[in-house]
Amino acid sequence: MVGDSMDEIDIHLGRRLRRRRRLLGLTQQELAHACGVRFQQIQKYECAANRMSAARLWQLAEVLEVPVSYFYEGLTRDQRASLERETAQSTSETMASKETQDLIHAYYQLGERPRRRLLDLAKAMNGEVEA
Repeated sequence: MVGDSMDEIDIHLGRRLRRRRRLLGLTQQELAHACGVRFQQIQKYECAANRMSAARLWQLAEVLEVPVSYFYEGLTRDQRASLERETAQSTSETMASKETQDLIHAYYQLGERPRRRLLDLAKAMNGEVEA
């Protein structure tokens, strides 16, 4: 249970980070440069693959011109359903993006074998191991 709530916190913090970065019109690269990290680290923070230390939160708050408390706004145990709705909305937004639609269209223009190879390549790049 505690692990689940910690994961929820990491997800919430990552979403708040992404929201603020986008609101300011910053790319992950620009934010990373301002914090002295690689853009991949910002990606990992935003998707909650890596946890942000207190020092990093402080630094991000400074760069994004918000108080540290900004990242925790709206985070309570009672808002689990809200976090789940945000996840669903984020997925919906991703599926609605032009880039996603273009990728899906191009994917289905391929024959079955090239589609399978492309899917295997994407999984390999993402570190998934085929069972």
